Amino acid sequence: MPERVYGIRHHGPGSARAVVQELESHPPDVLLVEGPPEADDLVRWVGDAGLEPPVALLGYAADDPRRAAFWPFAVFSPEWQAIRWAVEHNVPVRFFDLPFAFRLTDDKPHDPPADAPPSSTAPPSSTAPPSSTAPPNSDDGAGDAPADHAATVGPDAGLVPTGPDAGPGHEGEAEPRRPVDPIGELAAAAGYDDPERWWEDVVEHRGLPAFEAIAEAMTAIRESSPEDPDDLLREAYMRTVLREVRKSYDDIAIVCGAWHVPALSRKVAIKDDAALLKGQKKAKVAFTWVPWTYGRLASWSGYGAGVRSPGWYHHLFNSSSEVVPRWLVDAAGVLRAEGVPTSSAHVIEATRLAEALATLRGRPLAGLAEVTEAAEAVMCDGEPLRVELISSKLVVGERLGGVPDDMPAVPLAKDLAAQQRSLKLKPEALERALDLDLRKENDLKRSRLLHRLRTIDVPWGEPATTRRGMGTFREEWRLRWQPEFAVRLVEGSMFGTTVAAAATAKVTGAARGAATLAEVTALVETCLLADLGEAYKPVLAALDTRAALDADVNHLMAAIPALARTLRYGDVRRTDLGGLATVTASLLGRVCAGLPSAAGSLSDDAAKELRTRIDGVHAAVGLLDDQELRERWLTTLGSVAGRADLHGLLAGRLTRLLLDAGRVDGAEARRRLRLPLTIGTPPAHAAAWVEGFLGGGGLLLVHDDALLQLLDDWLGDIPAGAFDDVLPLLRRTFGAFDMGERRAIGERVAGPRAAATESADGLGYDPERAALVVPTLSELLGRDVSADAIFSPKEGR
Repeated sequence: MPERVYGIRHHGPGSARAVVQELESHPPDVLLVEGPPEADDLVRWVGDAGLEPPVALLGYAADDPRRAAFWPFAVFSPEWQAIRWAVEHNVPVRFFDLPFAFRLTDDKPHDPPADAPPSSTAPPSSTAPPSSTAPPNSDDGAGDAPADHAATVGPDAGLVPTGPDAGPGHEGEAEPRRPVDPIGELAAAAGYDDPERWWEDVVEHRGLPAFEAIAEAMTAIRESSPEDPDDLLREAYMRTVLREVRKSYDDIAIVCGAWHVPALSRKVAIKDDAALLKGQKKAKVAFTWVPWTYGRLASWSGYGAGVRSPGWYHHLFNSSSEVVPRWLVDAAGVLRAEGVPTSSAHVIEATRLAEALATLRGRPLAGLAEVTEAAEAVMCDGEPLRVELISSKLVVGERLGGVPDDMPAVPLAKDLAAQQRSLKLKPEALERALDLDLRKENDLKRSRLLHRLRTIDVPWGEPATTRRGMGTFREEWRLRWQPEFAVRLVEGSMFGTTVAAAATAKVTGAARGAATLAEVTALVETCLLADLGEAYKPVLAALDTRAALDADVNHLMAAIPALARTLRYGDVRRTDLGGLATVTASLLGRVCAGLPSAAGSLSDDAAKELRTRIDGVHAAVGLLDDQELRERWLTTLGSVAGRADLHGLLAGRLTRLLLDAGRVDGAEARRRLRLPLTIGTPPAHAAAWVEGFLGGGGLLLVHDDALLQLLDDWLGDIPAGAFDDVLPLLRRTFGAFDMGERRAIGERVAGPRAAATESADGLGYDPERAALVVPTLSELLGRDVSADAIFSPKEGR
């Protein structure tokens, strides 16, 4: 009997239900599914309870894992449901799309036909727009997909927008190659201005399959549309596989994108297909299943065959009845979890409104637009932020799939999975906070794992910006698992079979190729944070060599803070740091010797950079338990502070550091401050001195009345012509103070003046100052008033 071809929309819940219904009614002998044939051996895993969608087939080149592609599947994907049915009923399954191995060796450009019109603006959700045989790292963003519903990654970027359903507008993406958007054409013919809404009305919300009608519509569109060479190549291979399968099976069921149905039903000579496929070469590829997320299934993420609302489609597929009320109940739960009072009455009224809107618009069932508008009006009080909350939690969702523990994978991925289970650190699609106490053994191991993963370019955890700083007993992380980390793990497997081994090899190689001292210094700290003991010695040797060759004082100073933190807090992480103290002392000695000559006659920008370096080294020396190094450093600062050609910013900063260290007293600090504040000194130089001296905190002005009075008098004496030049520097200086410090300084400055003008009743009424605002107030009030009438305390105004 002739084969049955079910043309579907990738990730369409209506298509998924219809496919299963047809397979139940007419069980086939074999099932062909659009997908990479290299993954045929992985089909059996679909019946494993541990393979929980959303998941994706990951294919990658064996010699270059960066060239990879994903084939995502959700529970509402027709292909997934068809494969699951076949596995449960012991029906053989074969993928029959063009092999991924062909894509990796095809370097020929694929241009549209000469008579092709300009690319259409197809929506991201079209049924089966264009694909390409371009390799995954092609520059053509819209044509990288190995299949209609594939997404690819390349060496120059992470997940890139691809696939036949890719619409324009995504960053780095070209317009679709296919010259026509079939869904847009059909929707326009039906009088719809929104292709997504048309598809929901005729397919997703109807109870009966529409495969014959869809096939007829696609045939009509393709008869009048130019052909895409990539489509022709893929479909030639599909027909070749179909002919082969016909030799062994009589009853064949085919599940593919609706765009390909006419090509599979068309009679084409064997020699014509063979001519198209002639010369195709295969690369060596590998495949496995990996977890996926609904966020990556959404079209806004750049995934070509993505849908606008994965969470809504998941709900449509799993809710056989009461679709709208159940959805709004879930939306109410989201709002309640965020503290928004939402009652059952809200849900009832929103349901009625959604159904009324669907009736007014002539829709068979309230769609996402209707339930969203109803929720916004009734449950969200018109607040856009609440609507966005429902959208992120429900409409898109962040469901993360799972794969069985014994799934074939690279050893590095298996090692990571074992550590995740051992440390009770489950990957999740939603971002979550993780607070670690490094004094606890399990938290210390978690920290090391997260740091090691960052070393091999798998940033599952990002250090929180609010953490209290490196070197404390606590760390704060933000965790979020991304599907493309699966490719990063494959890439990292080239460095080792375990996370620790891969991180060690990566750091060791980076140390050998480091171009600057700062790069090597960062690797030393990485060895500490990630506990890479085997990498520590080669990194330390590279540090010693690089430090000996680098004569730039700024480079040497930039290296010291990380080394000091490593020495100070190595005991917290139980790391052996032998030899690092000697290198650090040597670097500090060279800094002390070179700083005086490097500090003279600097520009404003160079002075700012050197001030930052000096602050970093000063803080680092404070961490070191070495009094001799501290004395040497402070002595160097004292000698540099006395230079006549020192920039005002550096002179002020060094004086402040020496004051805080007890090397100069308050009287000496005030004497040094008077020098730049005297008449005849350029105000800009004085302001730079003040900025350097007060940078980092203003409590000194709160507790030193003489210093505050000196600064206050100087500000009052600045000529009007120079004040505009000085003001930005002063605003930057005082703006960096905490609000409490600024308030305290203001109160100290205003104290004597307020006491001098304070009236008997304690309200501080000053008639002269009050009179200044009288003209403005009179104009606002529309009548002449006096200051006494407005501000007199006796009248209670």
